[in-house]
Amino acid sequence: MAIVCGVLSMVLWFFYMPAKYLFHLERTQPWIIWITQTHGFLYIFYVLAALQLGVKMRKSLRETFWMILAGTLPVASFILERRIVKQSS
Repeated sequence: MAIVCGVLSMVLWFFYMPAKYLFHLERTQPWIIWITQTHGFLYIFYVLAALQLGVKMRKSLRETFWMILAGTLPVASFILERRIVKQSS
């Protein structure tokens, strides 16, 4: 989920935001609305997966909060995913 949300977050930051504010394409292109809705829907599953992982790995509430927050920044979710994989193996 971290990788999927990270990729969609990068699409939002680097394609959606310029298209919306520089080219004013928000209302004319249906694919832009599809990207934002898909990211929002999948982010809910990311939060649930981060909560489940935090409980399973016995992370503190602070660490679990940072895992959830990492899904909001494009590159942070990739970094977090690598760190969690290293810790679990």
